Amino acid sequence: MTEQRPVKDSDATPVRKMAIPDAQTVTEVTHWTDRLFSFRVTRPASLRFRSGEFVMIGLMGEPDPKTGKQKPLLRAYSIASPSWDEELEFYSIKVQDGPLTSRLQHIQPGDEIILRPKPVGTLVHDALLPGKRIWFFATGTGFAPFASLLRDPQTYEDYDEVIITHTCREVGELEYGRKLIEEIRADEMLNELIGAENLAKLRYYPTTTREESPKMGRITDLMRSGEVFADLGVEPINPETDRAMVCGNLAFNLEIKELLEGYGLEEGANSDPKQYVVEKAFLD
Repeated sequence: MTEQRPVKDSDATPVRKMAIPDAQTVTEVTHWTDRLFSFRVTRPASLRFRSGEFVMIGLMGEPDPKTGKQKPLLRAYSIASPSWDEELEFYSIKVQDGPLTSRLQHIQPGDEIILRPKPVGTLVHDALLPGKRIWFFATGTGFAPFASLLRDPQTYEDYDEVIITHTCREVGELEYGRKLIEEIRADEMLNELIGAENLAKLRYYPTTTREESPKMGRITDLMRSGEVFADLGVEPINPETDRAMVCGNLAFNLEIKELLEGYGLEEGANSDPKQYVVEKAFLD
């Protein structure tokens, strides 16, 4: 199992006490691997969002050497917590030379981040036509919006079967998703809120592409070969019954789009619901 280590003071870059608008306080940080971490922050009382949407979050940048002024460094982050949660959760990659994540990875409980409370996004139930089975296709930290949707009662009210696939390079990179699925199934509050019979609809299909694991391979290759359908004991994707949401790196998104359209699915949007949607704002 991947070690979950707390943030240490010796690791930290000071980010406290920012005199900025839209500041929210960090309440929890978990480091899943050397490349991945998640964190929770306070939720603005006025913030309303649909599970699956994203917001802009970040930190203040370094002072301009000429003017001394600071500008915010902001990036789009999917909200990983469901719409009913009292806090907001985010799941992030660490980029050591990245303008934002090189600093964001060092946040600690009590620190503040910038959060612009204007949620948007395409991975919402409103963008899909009614169906019987929903597929969530994720790579890397693209799991985040599905972490929100998997804890939303509407997901289980709308579909008879919920399938989440998660493809990463190494086993440790699957740990955030694996643990969340485990917690969803065991959580008494979720079982009461969503219903144990509804949570039984959830199917989890993790794969790795580099490190050996029980299921190896890119999900797109497993779809082409039919292996994923055989493993799950389900029929291939059908536009009459199946709906899909996609969140991954750009190459993955394009490949999945081609596959889904090959099955006969059409891409939808908030203003024009169809059979599948892709989160264009996400880059892993």
